[in-house]
Amino acid sequence: MNAANTELQKERAECDSANNGIDLHLHLSSCYKFHNGALHPSLTWKESVVDLTIDRRKTLGELRQSVFQMLESWEGDMILSIAKPLPAGLHLYHILDGDELTLDGIGLADGADIFVWNGKEVGGTKVMTGPDHEPVVVNVLHLAEYNEGGKGQHFTESQHVFSCSTKLGDLRRALAPSGGIILKNSSGPDKEAKNWEVFLEEDMKETVKSVGLTDGCSVLILDSHDQSFVNVSSGNLTAFTYDISWLQVKNFCTTDEKQVKITATIETVMSDIKMKAIRELQLEEELANDSCLRPISANGKLLSPVPEDYTVKEAELKMGSLLGLCHGKAPTSTQLFLYFVVGSDQNASSEMEVVVEETASVKECLNLMLEKAGLSGDNWHLRRIDWCYEAGEALSQENATLKELNVCKGDTLVLTEGKLPPKGFLKIPVWWLKSAGHGGKAHDQMNGLTCKMDALQLCPAGSEDLPECIHTDKDLCYAGSIEIAGEASLEDLKMQVLTLPCFQEQIVPLPSFLRAWTMDSKRPGKLLRNNKQHLNEYKLGARVEICIEPLQKEENLGPHELLLRVQMSIPGERDYHDSMDLVWDISKECTAWALRQRVASHYCLPVDKIEIAKYFPERFEWLPISSWTQQISKRKRKKKQESLQSAPYHLKDGDIIGVKNLLLDDTKDFSTVRDDVGKEKQRQLALEKKKSRKAERLQDHIVTEEKHNIKHRKPEVALSINVGIFR
Repeated sequence: MNAANTELQKERAECDSANNGIDLHLHLSSCYKFHNGALHPSLTWKESVVDLTIDRRKTLGELRQSVFQMLESWEGDMILSIAKPLPAGLHLYHILDGDELTLDGIGLADGADIFVWNGKEVGGTKVMTGPDHEPVVVNVLHLAEYNEGGKGQHFTESQHVFSCSTKLGDLRRALAPSGGIILKNSSGPDKEAKNWEVFLEEDMKETVKSVGLTDGCSVLILDSHDQSFVNVSSGNLTAFTYDISWLQVKNFCTTDEKQVKITATIETVMSDIKMKAIRELQLEEELANDSCLRPISANGKLLSPVPEDYTVKEAELKMGSLLGLCHGKAPTSTQLFLYFVVGSDQNASSEMEVVVEETASVKECLNLMLEKAGLSGDNWHLRRIDWCYEAGEALSQENATLKELNVCKGDTLVLTEGKLPPKGFLKIPVWWLKSAGHGGKAHDQMNGLTCKMDALQLCPAGSEDLPECIHTDKDLCYAGSIEIAGEASLEDLKMQVLTLPCFQEQIVPLPSFLRAWTMDSKRPGKLLRNNKQHLNEYKLGARVEICIEPLQKEENLGPHELLLRVQMSIPGERDYHDSMDLVWDISKECTAWALRQRVASHYCLPVDKIEIAKYFPERFEWLPISSWTQQISKRKRKKKQESLQSAPYHLKDGDIIGVKNLLLDDTKDFSTVRDDVGKEKQRQLALEKKKSRKAERLQDHIVTEEKHNIKHRKPEVALSINVGIFR
């Protein structure tokens, strides 16, 4: 019975302590310094604060005694003050008095901050306490000078701390020693002119607190020069503060590419800016009738001219924007300034410019561009530039206006040779691929796929990064082009391909003896399945090219069957036997373990006696496909294995899989001599590009003062996007 009572009393004591205990945070003055209007820890927060748990029913005297016991080295008077963390730092309020009063009675709450000090100074500095001396963090803005801030920044901003009892006159003397006026923003971060209020001279006797300045408020300091933008009698800015702009104009009309600064507001008309620039550059004023202003991009490209009746705001120009003064009239608001190139190779053709009415038809625009490029004939059409900066969608409606087709100023069009196919039809270039199983190493063939017939003298983009092309009768060869309706089936396409001249000698019993691929980077890309499916359902696009591969036997691949090229390594040599087609059913799983089983079964070898790897021909690299995650604990085995169709393998139709028979070859290196040559050539090309870029940087080493104002951007990095498998 006594034991039960003792246990009950213990539980009551614990409950009582839990209900009445409060946690206090003691801040020790020896660990703080007073600067910038508030207290700041000289050590870390953890080292400067001591936590104390005490019963709220105890008196202040007992609290003081507990603190004395914790701080045995304390000498002199001990004053306890309520403290509060503010944006400026720690601030002290009233002193805790009345040792006979309970902590609950004096309003001490759980989690309260208490500052332990001598009541006079901290670190030799007198500290003002109470709500009348609270520190306030004020954002102080000045109008940015021409050589201050980054491009597009209109203010220089800094933070200052003032006591809320500071008079505005003292604040002005501290922030503007040479004189000026102060404006308060009444809407926080919004710096529009209508929200700025001028402090008048009679307000200088008021305190920071009485005029409503609180933490985070913004004040704008204008010196005597900047006061021209303010109507003091009305108490507001006469215009938006970001009307005040400095634009830079560079002379491209003469060989002397001098640069000047022009002051303007967002309501200034571009024609006025041009005239100011002509005068500043000391050019003949007659030039105004045959010149225009063109924004210059960060990489130095001259952009579309700005219409002369536009204001700075309508032209979307920011402070510090660089404009070029160029020959030629600016387009009107109803005209379009367009870039265009001839042919699909953007690098081989220089970019040209043309101004055309937005109501002009596609046919009229085409004729104008042909005339500008010195070309003739009716075997041309226009295409848009897609997001990869390649020829994309064709402007097939020749009688439609540019405005109706949403062609905008600054767009780039491609002048492409060849007539457009009739509406609803596709014009498809066709390539002929010799099957991998009919001779030739897989490496030879994969690199040979990027080579065309010598007679055509064609070379794929990026081929300079590859080893020398192997021109054999097993290469990928251009066979011609066909026009076919989008409603036609894949089987119809194969039948029509057989009518091309280079297929006449081929013996193909049925369309199912042909395999069709789309071309991707001059290599077979996506495998087209289902002979009965309409071409429109494949979403091939207007620029698709098709590759046809003959087969020795009929093939009808299902949606869950993956076609791989497998090749066995030659023991003792860094080379492989001819590749073979392997069809793998991935309907159940597409994991490394499942692929190893399928490959082992294909070669009649034990699973643990083979190693496999995927080949990346564009990088000349092999990535081993490991299934070690299958061999560990049962708990791990329950976790769903990653699909080989996702990163890092991205397994797809046509991929080459290298196989090593560990019974005969226990080396782990899948690479070949050909890979070494390819990597070395890529390394040399990268080194040459690096040297070229370094030379360009040295050539452009002299940077003008204005260019220092341009905001430095972070270097561009590769963007990696992982997309799920939806097949």
